[in-house]
Amino acid sequence: MAAPTARTLLVVDDDPSIHDLIGAMLAGKNWELDSAANGDEALSRLGTRAYDLVLTDILMPGMDGLTLLGEMRNRFPYTSMVVMTVKNTPAHILGSLQKAATAYLAKPFDRETLIGTLQNALSTTVNRDDIKILSDKPDWISLQIRCKLTTADRLTQFMRELPSDLEPSEREHIAMAFRELLMNAIEHGGHLDPEKTVDLSYIRTARTIVYYLRDPGEGFSMEKLAHAAIGNAPDDPFRHMQLRDQAGIRPGGFGLLLTQSFADELIFSAKGNEVILIKYL
Repeated sequence: MAAPTARTLLVVDDDPSIHDLIGAMLAGKNWELDSAANGDEALSRLGTRAYDLVLTDILMPGMDGLTLLGEMRNRFPYTSMVVMTVKNTPAHILGSLQKAATAYLAKPFDRETLIGTLQNALSTTVNRDDIKILSDKPDWISLQIRCKLTTADRLTQFMRELPSDLEPSEREHIAMAFRELLMNAIEHGGHLDPEKTVDLSYIRTARTIVYYLRDPGEGFSMEKLAHAAIGNAPDDPFRHMQLRDQAGIRPGGFGLLLTQSFADELIFSAKGNEVILIKYL
């Protein structure tokens, strides 16, 4: 059997040690790497050959990574782009989303995170209107998201880095809670219909992180969530799994229970299609 064709990756960074590090991390993983030290060099290389992915730093002298993303979108619109940076600011995160980056990596990253991000990026199709930025204030970010599971997974990578001043474990817990709420809104509220959208706001105060989500669905009653773990009786903690199987619903159902354990407050509207998650700092 013939060996699978190597994937091609253009790494753009002005730090030679990053090129060496990424090369070492991807050794033996069927990636063919090429290097560029700045945005102009990257555009020159893209003009002579195609790459499966481009991995670019944001902070570079001359043409920075966000400017490079904009140029690539105009000149090479079908090339998937992953950004990386050591400085996770709302401007960098929102700028990467606005210019349709496929994924976002915070430096430093480990080998498993790098490989997983690149592999996911290969199978992710990005449309520029999947995520619309309605407010870009650092302490009040509002987005409109199409009801696609791939968009939820992609957005979670970016939103994970917003509270960059928190400990990594706490940041991960908040990201997991956020993802579960977004997945529920897209799957159960929007019924995976890409013509429908979910409204999302991230609000940061001196003492709290607040997420607000509103889905286009008819809502639900917490008392009628028999298909979710949060609705199980204490003496029958896995009953929802049998009900999901009978109804043809994908395995799972632990999302709200997990979210409730990570949030300090979880408040649903009377209709059930709006939710506020509050985390105290």
